[in-house]
Amino acid sequence: MIISGAYELERNKEMVNKLNVFPVPDGDTGTNMSATMMSAITELNKIKEETVKAVVDAASMGTLMGARGNSGVILSQLIRGFAKYLKDKNQINTKDFALALKEGVATAYKAVMKPTEGTILTVSRESAEKAIEFAKHTSDFEEFLHKLCIAAEESLNKTPNILPALKQANVVDAGGMGLLIIYKGMLNYIKLGKIEELKELEVQKEQDVPAQALLNTEDIKFAYCTEFFIKTKGANPDDFKHKIENYGDSMVVVGTEELIKVHIHTNNPGIILEEALKIGELMKIKIDNMKEQHRHIVEEETTNEVELEENTSQEEKEYGIVTVAMGDGITNIFKDLGVDFVIEGGQTMNPSTQDILAAVNKINARNIFVLPNNSNIILAAEQAKELSDKNVFVVPTKSIPQGITALVSFDYDAKPEENYETLCEVIKGVKTGQVTFAVRDTVFNDVEVKEGNKIAIANGKLIKASEDLEEITLSLIDELVDDESQLITIFYGNGVSEEEAQELQNKLEEKYKDVDITIYYGGQPLYYYLISVE
Repeated sequence: MIISGAYELERNKEMVNKLNVFPVPDGDTGTNMSATMMSAITELNKIKEETVKAVVDAASMGTLMGARGNSGVILSQLIRGFAKYLKDKNQINTKDFALALKEGVATAYKAVMKPTEGTILTVSRESAEKAIEFAKHTSDFEEFLHKLCIAAEESLNKTPNILPALKQANVVDAGGMGLLIIYKGMLNYIKLGKIEELKELEVQKEQDVPAQALLNTEDIKFAYCTEFFIKTKGANPDDFKHKIENYGDSMVVVGTEELIKVHIHTNNPGIILEEALKIGELMKIKIDNMKEQHRHIVEEETTNEVELEENTSQEEKEYGIVTVAMGDGITNIFKDLGVDFVIEGGQTMNPSTQDILAAVNKINARNIFVLPNNSNIILAAEQAKELSDKNVFVVPTKSIPQGITALVSFDYDAKPEENYETLCEVIKGVKTGQVTFAVRDTVFNDVEVKEGNKIAIANGKLIKASEDLEEITLSLIDELVDDESQLITIFYGNGVSEEEAQELQNKLEEKYKDVDITIYYGGQPLYYYLISVE
């Protein structure tokens, strides 16, 4: 049932992604929840006996370590509580299932500091409450799960009445939809008596122990695990996917028009690389002979090149710093500011709990500070902190500018608790703006948005849409600047030329003569500009 639920979500993740409240190109709730569930499948594939305890423990561990984004972390906590209730059972009836759902809800609510209703939490709670009533009247799992799906859908349809942002965007909650889809997948398994396999099972290396670690070498049809990134302009990931799909299996081609990640098992890596060179520059190429490495693979590096083994080659130091970023310019800035480990991720590529934990384990330091730089990564970072036996501090940075401000304020001579308090305080004074593009028509915050428009977001609020990039950027900065502003910092992305960025700086210096203005190459995808005002 768990596998069937995961597969159903994988099939429908893009539909869930499109429920993002903002019409921005980084809606990733479906992707995060699916990645979290697929991590459960990896653990389930390892179990040697299918007892209730083995199954629920594997699902709990897999989702806990593979949790991505807030929705993924909440889902992992729902499953954690579900597993906790069931692990001592030899068999499960509908009453057990319903009470396990209730325990999952309690666990998830405890894990979230400020639970927000109108989200996956509400859908899980209300459907679990109904499930307990259903279980009193039926022991038939098909009937029970059918009613559970109806209850979850009814709860989901009420979410726009609870959260005004959902109503304004004319969508239901994406996390709640993901949970409903999982329930529907479970119901499908009961109806069919078998798992409806994915047409193309995407074995994502960043989530899983590689499939080859579970196979005999004779079973490996395609011997070379080939991975790389393509830095491109205007290329379509789906078009490239179709070009190489006949050369192997276990294929993942994801990304944007600027950066495409490719993973494929093939016998002809050279052909794959040649096709990739036709559309852009190649980065981080990695080719492994899976037959040769079969007996030695435990877990390979993740999307962000994080390794799991603890680094003990250096003498232990007082402080270590982990941060999350996308864009080579921003990554270099963080390294120049003393960051030990930059996890490649952010919008659309939220690192998992395992990714963050692995980065923490990589650093030989007494105190480790983690800067998530994204509100959707903070929960996963907190979860990694709980799992680590090191002294970890998660500074709740919600943007790249906040992360950089925190690092500038870091005092290596201060006590860790003092540093934590200082950093949490200084990031409150950072105003953040973002300029990106709209992926659909909508009206939000009384702003009419057309697909393809440039849109400005100030401190998490969509404030304007326009066809003119420079005009909307200047308007956004004007919104952020006040009489007390002293510094404007701008990071331009890979969709902006150096000349365009310089022209913007010239106009800003002419307008704000008493404010220091600095512009850096960030290289981030999707976002033309990331802006901070202090």
